[in-house]
Amino acid sequence: MQRILLCLTVINSFLLQSVIAEEYWNQFRGPNGNGKTIAIGLPTKFSEGSKNIQWKTAIHGKGWSSPVVWGNQIWMTTATADGTKMYAVCVNAKSGNIIHDVLIFENVDPAYCHPTNSYASPTPVIEEGRIYVHFGTFGTACLDTKTAKVLWERRDLKCDHHRGPGSSPVVFQNLLIVNYDGVDVQYVVAFDKRTGETVWRKTRDIDYGTDNGDRKKAYGTPALFKIDGKHQLVNPTAVATIAYAPLTGEEIWRVRHGGMNAAAKPLLENGLIYINAGNGPRDLIAFRPPKSGVVSENEIAWTNSKSVPRRSSQLVVDDLFFMINDTGVASCLDAKTGKIHWQKRLEGKFWASPLYADGNIYFFGDDGRVPVVAAATEFKLLEDNRLNSGFNASPAVVGKALILRTKEHLYRLEE
Repeated sequence: MQRILLCLTVINSFLLQSVIAEEYWNQFRGPNGNGKTIAIGLPTKFSEGSKNIQWKTAIHGKGWSSPVVWGNQIWMTTATADGTKMYAVCVNAKSGNIIHDVLIFENVDPAYCHPTNSYASPTPVIEEGRIYVHFGTFGTACLDTKTAKVLWERRDLKCDHHRGPGSSPVVFQNLLIVNYDGVDVQYVVAFDKRTGETVWRKTRDIDYGTDNGDRKKAYGTPALFKIDGKHQLVNPTAVATIAYAPLTGEEIWRVRHGGMNAAAKPLLENGLIYINAGNGPRDLIAFRPPKSGVVSENEIAWTNSKSVPRRSSQLVVDDLFFMINDTGVASCLDAKTGKIHWQKRLEGKFWASPLYADGNIYFFGDDGRVPVVAAATEFKLLEDNRLNSGFNASPAVVGKALILRTKEHLYRLEE
């Protein structure tokens, strides 16, 4: 009888693990927008030509948008290097074959984009039957995922990104919410996702303390949180972060942290909101959100300005806070106090956002390196992988597979 019970336990454990997988990866940083997956059994060891690479598909153009997944479709955006043509590309998740490659927008004389950025850096949002693609001021569109037909588009909302677009859209109920934080104007727009019509638009009411437009721009993606039973759109930009009521755009609270070029997506864990402010006196700030008004010093739990990334977002795993800065310094902090557990320099540049899965942290380097470390208070390098081309896009997960976009290819990695 004991042997039978032991066998049943093993079988049940195996069956449980076999179903613990992501069903979809619908937006930047996944279903919960925090870079974490429930999937068990993702590959931790791989290289070019290894058995774990199920397929590898070349993606034309230059685009740093991260892949999103729904059902058997993987979508991303790309553009010509000069920004004159902008595309939406759909790949079959099982075979790696390209299903759709749609020219969305053409631009006669596109504004300047910095060589380290791309004209297709914002990550799309996908849901059943619809994909929402965004290219900053160059345009936003909704496509039917079956036919790739453009259902609506908007090209009338303008700002000067100065170095190219970066903010990704988010969906809340029937709204598609997008940031326009340029050097000239800074505002947030909520479209009706069914028609593309403007539901609300809010100018950033912020004292930037300067007339220098370069100090006013940002590339951040807002996060949707439920705090004290109410939905809030926590939306970082230069100098400050503002929480809006997502249905109306009314301000709930704000925190002033300084900085510019904010790009990371906010996180909510342990009753604290974590904001990466970009270049500023408080590069990283953790605080308790107020019910209204301005965040006070008493509500700030900790700040950090040591080896904080400018581009990639962070991870919170239980009581641990993980990040990697642009020059490859990885850090583990106490998520409640900000105390540093460890810091380790990894080789190369790291701009893509990391992934947490099953006790492991995956980092993605500009040179194609993918170190995997333990999500623990002591640094432990588990694997050190490398693919031919580097990463600016962040990863996606579907089933028990890693979906990785390098500068040249899209990969499906699965044991």
